[in-house]
Amino acid sequence: MKEPLVSIIIPVYNAAPYLAACLESVRRQRYENIEILLINDGSSDSSPHICEMYARVDPRIRVVDKPNGGVSSSRNLAMEQARGEYLQFVDSDDWIDRNASRLLVERALETEADLVISHFCRVSGDKITVSGFLNQYNVMGQHEFARRLMEEPASFYYGVMWNKLYKKAIIAEHHIRCSENLRWSEDFLFNLEYIRYAERFAALETPIYYYRKNENSITSTALTVTNTVQTKLELFEYYKALYTDLGLYEQSKPQIHKYLISSAKDG
Repeated sequence: MKEPLVSIIIPVYNAAPYLAACLESVRRQRYENIEILLINDGSSDSSPHICEMYARVDPRIRVVDKPNGGVSSSRNLAMEQARGEYLQFVDSDDWIDRNASRLLVERALETEADLVISHFCRVSGDKITVSGFLNQYNVMGQHEFARRLMEEPASFYYGVMWNKLYKKAIIAEHHIRCSENLRWSEDFLFNLEYIRYAERFAALETPIYYYRKNENSITSTALTVTNTVQTKLELFEYYKALYTDLGLYEQSKPQIHKYLISSAKDG
């Protein structure tokens, strides 16, 4: 059976110090049927040259240049151009295990899951910490996965896009996109929308993603008390709507409202 194509989407903005390590980890995947979409978001450093250099040596790499518009606009553009059956996301200052795509796809195929979610490693200097909650011995339906999300709604594990494998068909059919109006938690909003339409969920306990803790990242510098509260209030309406649509809101109201006072956890 032919391996399904995986589109690996990497937004790039002034990521020169880390970009080569990121791209080496992606192009050396043991799963070979991949395309790599590098979305240069108006970088002013040497990132565009690094992207073009890698595109010349690896035909699986496509570089798309665009004016600076943020990570969400980059991901949205890439999702429109992706040819793969599955979508995988990587941030340009992080890296992935050589078996990342292979393990995600194998898990998706063996479970017929619409979403696969994996453990990940948080890297802070020389310290590496593994983070994740779900075991991989059962396949969850929509209600069960939503209940597990309820337990740790502010965790990176559930909120981010880079430790997951998505079906392109679901995203395309329902026109799911990242919000270009949010500077924080746009991943979480995307995932809330995706969960509405996904039916089967599977976990991968192997930590296949290495998230580099960067205090100067857009996420870190954008967080103030005011915009954190404002964003959480806005996101809560989508969070509440998901559980209302699933018929779980009334019976779980106190647990669901804990999202408003929970803090983001990256492991």
